[in-house]
Amino acid sequence: MNNMQQIFARAQKLQAKVNEAQKKLENEEVSGSSGSGAVSVIMTVKGNVKSVSINKEVIDPNDSEMLEDLIVAALNDAKAKADAVYEKGMKEATAGLNIPGF
Repeated sequence: MNNMQQIFARAQKLQAKVNEAQKKLENEEVSGSSGSGAVSVIMTVKGNVKSVSINKEVIDPNDSEMLEDLIVAALNDAKAKADAVYEKGMKEATAGLNIPGF
């Protein structure tokens, strides 16, 4: 029975570490860009977009498709960086344990 209590105690400590890491990561921000910085995006690691910046030189009323593509690319760049930061934070919190969903 003592062994089972130790397992539960370790699981509780691990859960506390994961919760702490998730709270910390909620406020962390990453940036993504496209078109050599023509469009840049700042988002939280949780995926909330905080700002979008567009260089006026890429705003062409006759070619909105290019601007749309640049925005999508900048968002995807930021999301990829956010995912990497989140994964790193969770690995640190779980001390490298391979836990599905983290």
